[in-house]
Amino acid sequence: MQPTLFSTLHLTVSQLTFHIRKQMENDPILQDVWVDGEISNLSKPASGHVYFTLKDKNAALRCVMWKTDAARLRVNLQEGMALEAHGKIAVYEPQGQYQLVVNVVQPKGEGALYQEFLRLKATLESEGLFDAERKRPIPQTPRKIGIVTSATGAALRDMLNTLRRRLPLAQVILAPAPVQGIEAPPALVRALVSLNKQTPDVILLARGGGSIEDLWAFNDERVVRAVAASNAPVICGVGHETDFTLCDFSADLRAPTPTAAAELATQTTLDDLRGELFAYRVRVVSLTSSLIANQKGLISSLTARLRYVSPERGVQSEYQRLDELSRRATSALAHRVQLQFARVDGIAKRLKSLNPADVLSRGYAIVTRNADGATVSKISQARGEMKIRVSDGEFNVIRNSPDAPSP
Repeated sequence: MQPTLFSTLHLTVSQLTFHIRKQMENDPILQDVWVDGEISNLSKPASGHVYFTLKDKNAALRCVMWKTDAARLRVNLQEGMALEAHGKIAVYEPQGQYQLVVNVVQPKGEGALYQEFLRLKATLESEGLFDAERKRPIPQTPRKIGIVTSATGAALRDMLNTLRRRLPLAQVILAPAPVQGIEAPPALVRALVSLNKQTPDVILLARGGGSIEDLWAFNDERVVRAVAASNAPVICGVGHETDFTLCDFSADLRAPTPTAAAELATQTTLDDLRGELFAYRVRVVSLTSSLIANQKGLISSLTARLRYVSPERGVQSEYQRLDELSRRATSALAHRVQLQFARVDGIAKRLKSLNPADVLSRGYAIVTRNADGATVSKISQARGEMKIRVSDGEFNVIRNSPDAPSP
């Protein structure tokens, strides 16, 4: 039937979606149905509702279980679990998706894929393929990083952005391979083998999240053994944080996401290298400064020793000795002068004490004869007119009877 502009029915997206919803809700079969399948993409948010997908080999059906029904669950829902879910088909109009609103679930046992997962895990584990002793350390600062993933997936873009931001100095080698479908396992093995020939320091094996079916290539025995046989250590970052594959166990390190795998591969970032370089610079400067200070000290010591044996030191010593002798001579001369001054002062004091004028001031007098000027020192010499000298002048006396003794 050819489309025509003159069709009698024109609907908006909302109108058409509402019409489909009414058709489904009016179908009694779709409003009371049991559906068999395996659980994948199980989510239990804080709201209390439960979201998951029921899958078989050919199709998938989104399911939701509201909080009131989820509270009555007696079954612990798990990834890979096969069950029978009862409910009704509804349309989630904002995204134009139909979904099964589940009110009752009945377990049917573990799904075939999950049983195969457990069987293969037990087999490989018994061979020691997952032993911790086999794990190799991841280099702190890899120079060459290999990546095995889809060339068109968002995981590659996220990893490249992370590596470019954290360690742009590292060389990145991509070995593209499909990460889902029948052709994925052999392609992943070839990519790992090819990448190991280029001797990378570490290999990132990654893809984004998905159901157990989407991630099954990373549970393939061939891929798991290729990861274990890799010459370079392998970081496996497949799916989301809750997803586990057998490659996670055989790899040297598991990352919860591809981005986390890139972060674990670059434990030493560009900022860390800058910090180390700055620390080395500080250390070199400190050691150089210390060496220069030591050499200056040595030079100062040698200079002091040269000065000690230099003729200049002898001359300076003689200069100092001359100054000392000059100081001592000046001091001795001054002392000698002081002694002479003291001696002269003593003599002067003695002379002053013997000065007749000073004697007269103490009440003594000098008697002389006027006739001959002789000094009278005895009574027998006192006769006639005499002159008596006292401290403030002279006066004359006459002795009438010189022969008469004094009383």
